Amino acid sequence: MRRSSYGFIAIAVALLFIPLSLKPADTLPLQIPDVAFWRMVTGFSEEAGSFRFQYMSNEREFAALIPELKKSTKPGGVYLGVGPEQNFSYIAALRPRIAFIFDIRRENMLEHLIYKAVFEMSPTRVEFVSRLFSRRTPAGLSDKSTVSELFQAFGRVPGDAQLFTQNLEAIKDLLVKNRRFLLTSQDQSEVDGVYRTFFNAGPGFPYPGRNFGAFFGGSYADLMTARDDDGEPRSYLAGEDSFQFLRDIERRNLIVPLVGDFAGTKAIRAAAAYLKEHQATVTTFYTSNVEQYLFEQGDDWRRFYANLATLPLDSSSTLIRSSHFAPAGARLRRVPSNYVMLRSSIADLVKAFKEGRIQNYYNAIQMSQ
Repeated sequence: MRRSSYGFIAIAVALLFIPLSLKPADTLPLQIPDVAFWRMVTGFSEEAGSFRFQYMSNEREFAALIPELKKSTKPGGVYLGVGPEQNFSYIAALRPRIAFIFDIRRENMLEHLIYKAVFEMSPTRVEFVSRLFSRRTPAGLSDKSTVSELFQAFGRVPGDAQLFTQNLEAIKDLLVKNRRFLLTSQDQSEVDGVYRTFFNAGPGFPYPGRNFGAFFGGSYADLMTARDDDGEPRSYLAGEDSFQFLRDIERRNLIVPLVGDFAGTKAIRAAAAYLKEHQATVTTFYTSNVEQYLFEQGDDWRRFYANLATLPLDSSSTLIRSSHFAPAGARLRRVPSNYVMLRSSIADLVKAFKEGRIQNYYNAIQMSQ
């Protein structure tokens, strides 16, 4: 009896010294079956809204932020984002287990499905660029080629109409026949239009709103060859390793594109519930400059922060935003470049919102670094 008591005491004492930081491991799947993936895409999504559609980002400054993000973000977490291809560069750098992309425009979800198909069908970066823009592969390229060499070479190759037709058919076959995603006839027509835009523009694809607000977005090649402050290229096509990570996660259905309004009542909350069910924590939420528009639309910003509060967070959960303004003491300063990329603690933002310390866009930006 006494030995049993001593044993119980020893176990109890040992438990006291287990680090409090240890949490149950998440139960996120290693792969999502096709049926479950499509159920998430349709079931988590909201009714589409309208906003000018852009096929690519205009935030060339993303590269400068990635080195610090890699230092502060543990791989194997959860990534949330908005918009098209810029998410791939963050995902490739941060290596999450799963990613959800929210966008009010249904076209964005469909563009991500095009990317998904092109990733899956392309064993290398060279084949990916060839298939994305329907250009025949120029001689001399390999998996060792730099991203600058890739886009310089493909930039000299004209579009091939026959290749475009073959690629488009293969993309839709993969999505509809192989994966059995239930795309409507309207969806398939939108896929045709988005993919044709890439074909017509080529890798020199200019940002469609290049003169909007006097902010120059550059071309697809500019984005892919963007470098950090030390001169290192940081896009998802900068190296074969980054590309292969993305290809693998796409093949396992772990980048989930949703139709969702940041201020909506469903998409973010549905993803939050899924993550909580799997004991997973958000590590990164890339929001671009969406907040700026939410603050211009009545109480939409309040609804967005209320949605943020439903996410499973910890002290390291980070929000990435782009802005034309940067914190400068008690005020903001206009940045001389196109954008400045900023970081904020999501938990601190939620706390400030609940305490009434966020009342306008400036308050939110002032919590950035």
